[in-house]
Amino acid sequence: METIKAESHNQKKLLHIAMFPWLAYGHLMPFLQLSKFLAQKGHRISFISTPKNLHRLPTSSSLSPLIKLIELPMPVVEGLPESAESTSDVPINKVPYLKKAYDKLELPLTHCLEDLEVNWIVIDFASHWLPRVATRLGINSVYFTIFNATTMAFLGPPSEILGGERQQPEDFTVVPKWIDFPNYDVKFKLHEVITHWECMEEEVSDFQRIAAGIQGCDFVATRTCPEFDADSLSLLNKLYGKPVVPLGLLPPPVLTDADGADESEGDKWRSLREWLDNKKEKSVVYIALGTEVTLSREAMHELARGIEKSGLCFIWVLGNRQLVAEGPDMIPVGFETRVGDRGLVSRGWAPQLRVLAHSSIGGFLTHCGWSSVIEALEFGRVLILFSGASSDQGLIARLMHNKRFGLEIPRDDRDGSFSSEAVAESIRRVMVDREGETLRKNAWAMREIFGNLNLNNKYLDEFAKVLETWPTSTS
Repeated sequence: METIKAESHNQKKLLHIAMFPWLAYGHLMPFLQLSKFLAQKGHRISFISTPKNLHRLPTSSSLSPLIKLIELPMPVVEGLPESAESTSDVPINKVPYLKKAYDKLELPLTHCLEDLEVNWIVIDFASHWLPRVATRLGINSVYFTIFNATTMAFLGPPSEILGGERQQPEDFTVVPKWIDFPNYDVKFKLHEVITHWECMEEEVSDFQRIAAGIQGCDFVATRTCPEFDADSLSLLNKLYGKPVVPLGLLPPPVLTDADGADESEGDKWRSLREWLDNKKEKSVVYIALGTEVTLSREAMHELARGIEKSGLCFIWVLGNRQLVAEGPDMIPVGFETRVGDRGLVSRGWAPQLRVLAHSSIGGFLTHCGWSSVIEALEFGRVLILFSGASSDQGLIARLMHNKRFGLEIPRDDRDGSFSSEAVAESIRRVMVDREGETLRKNAWAMREIFGNLNLNNKYLDEFAKVLETWPTSTS
């Protein structure tokens, strides 16, 4: 194995590491961030996915020469649209077909790994078969969960994930017995569980996939840090019976105007920045429900009425999936005219990180995706929590609400319904009312953790050292 001399004159092992993320942008990007860091350490990276997903990544010219993008053709699966290669390409009821296609990548990935001769492979939740393949090929494996430790602790040990006492949706609406932290109240609401319950009844359920990854890997890495998630991290080590290594929060690097906008941002960012430049500091609510959340037309209209009733300035980004789902009637007729210059509706993609970094942004009405929450708290933006029904988002909403970094919009536990009055009141309480001052201060203080690149890079350094010093696997 090739070696180089570190500055300390100690021998440092250079590794060849393969990455194989799940077919979703929210998974691809954390895996790519980790790849970039490891490449900075001198390790070679083979980033493996399907052509369309690799083309969605930043251009290869912006990547280290040590990162090689490797395409595996997307398998054909009956029921999956021909052009679909990620969760953003299909409605939620088609995601099971995407998982079947992902599973069909086992054989071509195996052949690829045989040719690459890698030392490590970083696996995601969906590839339940990959630890077995890695063991047979003599490759070490680490299970990288893009979720935080609190979410993983709620799921429990692999034995519980595979089929413990929780057999019905209602069982996930209570705090599990293995968590006894003081003042802990993180759990799902029934409507969040029911929406995804079919995923648990597939031929290979999400639970089976997660448990197989945890059981079959050498160790687990999670996107969090002890300064935020100490109790849950400690618990995970006991629940899994193997090392759980925090990766830090992987906050994206802060972009400034000096960095310029790339071609993908173009005129969109320039027009948004011009609008924001004319607003007072911390006066604007940024509203974005992610790339995969869809609401009914009725719910979208109710949300719009609440935003309008708040009377505050806002930017509302309507993602492509929401545009396709609801078409031109997705927001009430005359909404944009009535809100006038205090509101801006942006359709399609928007440069979220640049928007959140702008001084006019005070709060973020979010679907509670972990990446979005990290980006918001990186800049100290207070959260208005409106959880989507995907995976961990409900748990994150409870966690952020309980830690008082934001306020959850009240919704019916069973069907997820809400009122425009509740939306308006929540926005005002968080953004301008005196009772929200503590929330705003708490969120602002989180910059010292979520926006601290030195702190987060320290955990990436420690993760790299684990890879470099781990005993070599044998087939």
